[in-house]
Amino acid sequence: MIPISRPLLGPEEEAAVLAVLRSGKLAQGEEVEQLEQGFAELCGVRHGVAVTSGTTALFLALLAHEIGPDDEVITTPFSFVATANSILMTGARPVFVDIDEDCFNLNVRQIEAAITPRTRAIMPVHLYGHPAEMDAIMVIARRNGLAVIEDAAQAVGARYRGRPTGNFSTACFSLYATKNITSGEGGMITTDDDAIAEKLRLLRNHGSRVRYYHECLGYNCRMTDLHAAIGRVQLGKCEAFTAQRIANAQLLNQMITHPQVIKPQVRPGIHHVFHQYTVRILGDRDAAAQQLAAAGVGTAIFYPLTIPNQPVYRELGYQATTPVADRISGEILALPVHPGLTSDEVHQIARAVNALQIEAPFAQAV
Repeated sequence: MIPISRPLLGPEEEAAVLAVLRSGKLAQGEEVEQLEQGFAELCGVRHGVAVTSGTTALFLALLAHEIGPDDEVITTPFSFVATANSILMTGARPVFVDIDEDCFNLNVRQIEAAITPRTRAIMPVHLYGHPAEMDAIMVIARRNGLAVIEDAAQAVGARYRGRPTGNFSTACFSLYATKNITSGEGGMITTDDDAIAEKLRLLRNHGSRVRYYHECLGYNCRMTDLHAAIGRVQLGKCEAFTAQRIANAQLLNQMITHPQVIKPQVRPGIHHVFHQYTVRILGDRDAAAQQLAAAGVGTAIFYPLTIPNQPVYRELGYQATTPVADRISGEILALPVHPGLTSDEVHQIARAVNALQIEAPFAQAV
C-alpha cells in the first residue's frame, strides 16, 4: 500500500538527536534557538518562537494579541478542528465564513459581512499548502482594526505573490510528524512584532523571563532540544522536500485524466507546497477511496465534516451557513504526494485514479 504520508528521517536527524542526548541538555536550549532563527529567516521576520504544537502556537498567538472572552475571530469552517478550538480555548468565539471552491480557503468577499463590534481578529488557513488571499485579508484587517493570525500549519515554505507565509502577520506553523517538515511534535510562531514576540516567550514559559519570577499567567509550552534538533535538520531539507512534492503534484496533474476527478487548482502568484494533493470526486467519494485502496493506493479525507458540523460544535449550539464548505467536504479525497514517493508509485497512483469506476452524481435510473 502506498501510504498517504511518510516522514523522511535519516542519519542526519539521528546524529542531531544523539548529540543532544549525549550533551545531557534535553530541555529548551541552543537547538531551540537555532530552529527559531532558521524559521525567522525562512519567513523573513525578526522572531521565531518555538512551542509544543501547532495548536498551542495558535492558542498563544491569540493570547498574545489579547483575544479572550466575548471576542470574535473570523475563520474558515473547512480546516482541522484545532483552528477553531484554539479560539474557543481563549474564551473567544469562532465565526465561520464560507470558502472558495477552487482553493478551499476563506472567501474574502464574505469576510466584512461577518464583522461585528466584537470582532478582534481574522484567522485565515493556508489549507493543504495553498496560501490564502493575504493581500485582501490584510486590507480588510487594517480597514477594520483587526489582528491577523495566519494558520500556516500546512504551509511551511509556501509563498503568496513572492512573500512567504509567516511574513504577513503573526503566523503559526505545525511540526507534527506528517507535516512537510517535522520535529516529531512541535509548533512555531513567527512575527515581526517585538512586543508580540516578548509576550509569546512569557506565555510559553509560565509567564517568566527570570527563573521563579512570574509576571503573568503563563503555560508550559516549551519545545525540547530533542524535538528542535530533528526540526533544525528537517528545516535544512525543506527546499528539497518541497521541490519533490511539487514535482510529484505536477506529474499527477499531467497523468490524471478522469473526467469525474477535479485536480487541485493553483491560483496565479501562488507557490503551493502541496502538503496534500487533494482532488474532488464528482460521485461516490467513499467508493472511489475503496477502489484506490484495492489498487494499493492509500488515501485520506481532510476533512469529512466542516468544523461547525462537528458534534462538539453542534453541542455548543454552532450553526453556520457555509454551503460551499459543506459540499466540498463530501467530495474531497487526498492522494499521496509526499517526497518519499518513487516515480513508479506516482504512475501507479495516476493509473489507479484513471481506472476508477465512479457512479455519476444524481444519476437517473433508466
